[in-house]
Amino acid sequence: MEPLEILYEDEHYIAINKPAGVLVHKTPLERNPEARFAVQLLRDQIGLKVNPLHRLDRPTSGILMFAKSSDAAAKLQPDFATQKIQKYYLAVIRGYLPESHGFIDSPLAKDLTLDLQPAKTEFWHLDQAEIPFASSPRYASSRYSLVKIYPHTGRMHQIRRHFARFRHYVIGDTTHGDNKQNNFFRSHFRCDSLLLHAWSMSFSHPYQKSKVTLTAAPPSYFKDILEQLGWKTPEAEAASS
Repeated sequence: MEPLEILYEDEHYIAINKPAGVLVHKTPLERNPEARFAVQLLRDQIGLKVNPLHRLDRPTSGILMFAKSSDAAAKLQPDFATQKIQKYYLAVIRGYLPESHGFIDSPLAKDLTLDLQPAKTEFWHLDQAEIPFASSPRYASSRYSLVKIYPHTGRMHQIRRHFARFRHYVIGDTTHGDNKQNNFFRSHFRCDSLLLHAWSMSFSHPYQKSKVTLTAAPPSYFKDILEQLGWKTPEAEAASS
């Protein structure tokens, strides 16, 4: 495996662009002997023990931050449970969104139980495309949207579950998504990955007392899909304007 891409590093913190398929850390339920863990990979790469400051689902790529000491973790980790740290995602979803900017404010069950927790997701429509290929027997063409997403809360699988409620499934989601769409992307685009990427993050540095903004380029398969649908990533759009 290639070395992890380091997006930011100082004496207290380090952030990587986590590849899809990599777990944050080992759990008692993980039995796959070939599983890879970001904590171990980064520790081996930089020769230093690190503490993850937040979680990122295995199939999701993008920004993942670590602290280099328990003191650094204690100073920043609590901010991840609040809106002091802003995390933006990019996703390819099924269909066209009804508005260019909006919110999904709908409670979600905790740990797949009946206990509901408040959950709020903000989104911005970035682009859309209709292609002359049927992904479902009901329609002769297929529609997709590129969205930027800001989860105001951090519930389990929040983004995927919120968009699934309105049948705007995140492409490649095998847990809450649409198998017809996933199968279509496998056969038509040769893409078998979740198209959800932790793209940007801003936080106030506890030691330097300054704002730090990080951006992680989407993986190659994500960029390939954007290109085939005629879209640009937000940073490419900004550079050409």
